[in-house]
Amino acid sequence: MKVLQQHDTHNPPPHFLLNGGAIGSLLQSMDWSDSPLGPPETWSPHLQAVMATLLPAQAQFVLFWGASYAALYNDAYAPTIGTKHPQALGRPAEENWRELWEDLEPLLRGVRETGQTFSAKDRPFYIERRGLGETVYFDVSYSAVREADGSVGGVLCLVTETTERVRFQQRQAFLLALSRSLAGLGEAERIEAYVVSRLGQHLGAAQVYFGEDQGDGAGFKVAHDWADGVPSLVGQHRYATFGATLREQLEAGRVVQQAYDSASTPLSGQCATLHVPVLRGGRLEAMLGVHFRAPHPCFEDECQLVVDTAKQAWAAITHARAERALHLLNESLEERVAAVLAEREAAMLQLHEAHKLEMIGQLTGGIAHDLNNMLTPIIASFELMRRHPHSERAPRLIDGGLQAAERARNLVGRLLSFARRQTLKPQAVSLAALVEDMRELMARSLGPTIAVQVQIDPTLPAVVVDPHQLELALLNLVVNARDAMLDGGVLSIAAGLDADDPQRPAGVAGAQLVWLQVRDSGSGMSEEQLRRCIEPFYSTKGVGKGTGLGLPMVQGLAVQSGGGFEIRSQLGEGTVATLWLPISDVAAVGRDGEIIDVPLAARAARVLLVDDEEIVRHATALQLNDLGYEVTEAASAAAALQLVEQGWMPDVLVTDHVMADMTGVRFAQQMRERQADLPVLIITGYANLTPKELKGFEVLRKPYRRSELAQSVARLLAGF
Repeated sequence: MKVLQQHDTHNPPPHFLLNGGAIGSLLQSMDWSDSPLGPPETWSPHLQAVMATLLPAQAQFVLFWGASYAALYNDAYAPTIGTKHPQALGRPAEENWRELWEDLEPLLRGVRETGQTFSAKDRPFYIERRGLGETVYFDVSYSAVREADGSVGGVLCLVTETTERVRFQQRQAFLLALSRSLAGLGEAERIEAYVVSRLGQHLGAAQVYFGEDQGDGAGFKVAHDWADGVPSLVGQHRYATFGATLREQLEAGRVVQQAYDSASTPLSGQCATLHVPVLRGGRLEAMLGVHFRAPHPCFEDECQLVVDTAKQAWAAITHARAERALHLLNESLEERVAAVLAEREAAMLQLHEAHKLEMIGQLTGGIAHDLNNMLTPIIASFELMRRHPHSERAPRLIDGGLQAAERARNLVGRLLSFARRQTLKPQAVSLAALVEDMRELMARSLGPTIAVQVQIDPTLPAVVVDPHQLELALLNLVVNARDAMLDGGVLSIAAGLDADDPQRPAGVAGAQLVWLQVRDSGSGMSEEQLRRCIEPFYSTKGVGKGTGLGLPMVQGLAVQSGGGFEIRSQLGEGTVATLWLPISDVAAVGRDGEIIDVPLAARAARVLLVDDEEIVRHATALQLNDLGYEVTEAASAAAALQLVEQGWMPDVLVTDHVMADMTGVRFAQQMRERQADLPVLIITGYANLTPKELKGFEVLRKPYRRSELAQSVARLLAGF
């Protein structure tokens, strides 16, 4: 694109290019000698009028003018076409939209010839804007722009890119379908073979496989792979074949993309690889490898799909292996009990954790739906405030976004409490409050065909029980009831005192008790099923659909809490499951309310803020500045240490825990070596860190409110 000298005072630019932003300036300086449009001052009045409106607009507009569809657009649209800008400006569209011209040209011609508007939602287009081609999605509206004589001079296109949302929905649909399929496969080998085949076909890959780490720091083993026209990789391999530092990067939790030419490729005919780590307890257990024949940079959404698939599939594989190993152990338990007791206990623990993950897996689709519902008003509020920042509606939009974010925070917190491994921590619990808090989770797991009736008096005395384990037990009973009511029905949850009914089971005596009852109108159980239903590993749901540990866990919780458990059922008459729990001597622990007191900085304390996520670090810095603190930001532990080595010392350290180069706890320990009395606040979104892992530092869990951050920092500064 040729550029001329800027207009001088004797030759001012056309009035309609004023206030046109960067594109307006570019249009003034271009050489129009070989453009079908000619110089701007010769354009028709109607074209000039359209450009005067289009250029300063915040929405994304592109105008295709004349028979050659010469492209004119504004600053908001330019990023949409990536590297096609600026050479596309003023040039015939076919020159720069070659790869989609067969798709785009009929749309433009239809509007130009008929004058009728074309519009579509989430319209796919194949475009090359970042080197290689990709399919992107837009909401589009193509309208005719007429000249003075009524003829159509061009096509005005209003576009809004929806690629990120569409790909997110596609990813969630794939993962939900995968989860439903895995539930019925049973054996670990079938699960692994199905996942690699399904993912390979979805991505259009040449090869997909799980490589299980061999524990020697050098090799991995492939038991099953999916290969499309390339040699199988089943067997033993070395990480170094695919890169000298591949294993180190995977062990650090990094997704590794690599591109090869014909001379450097480790596998004939393959040009790109993607390797995703599967970590458990900080140890590399396996990697999910995806190979492509052609150059294939994986964009963020595609990488996230492979990461999520790896986690979901490996959890199912581990679950299936643990269940199989445990059944084999039990077959010869009498002869080998002394030798394998420790191994059996470890397998039991692993299977129990897998069972909890299975419960969460059954809720995944609903949870994704609920989170999408919560994210929608947040995104909409921010977009409206960006377009109208000074609107009188802004406070209401902000309040709505905060309310949706708070609901999402509470939902994630409840999921984390289910997934967390923990011993029993009995406390006073209100059954009415606990069941009310679980309504959303229960409704999502039951579906629309089952009606829920709750009859629990809020004045009922509190019981002594671990609330998280009681929630898991109650969810087990609800899911069992759902599986017994395939055609829908009614689920009743009730609670009362001993005197109200029902009678205690044999062997439960002594203390005052409260009963909690779950009743369904389902198919019921036969006498044989009822007699065996509380046996470990006995399940009526079929292979791969249940562990047989749900009801034993419920009974164990009731007995360990000082109460009891009983099930009554008849075929065709439904099932009634009842827990008895001891009454507490103290009132129930209330739910945490929002912290209203927001202490501002008592003095201009210096805060060193360390976080490798820029958007999170920036938001936290703004909050701390707003509270009156002097904030110095660092994007990594290394950058922060460099500041300290130059002689600058903070009054308080606020650091994220999970960072690429060093954990927040390790960095805080190094800082304490330099300044022994330095107050430290660790911010983390990882819910299962133990006090030992945190080395006793003060902790703030993500996501947090401004008031919680203010309380934490003020409390630290007051204590040092």
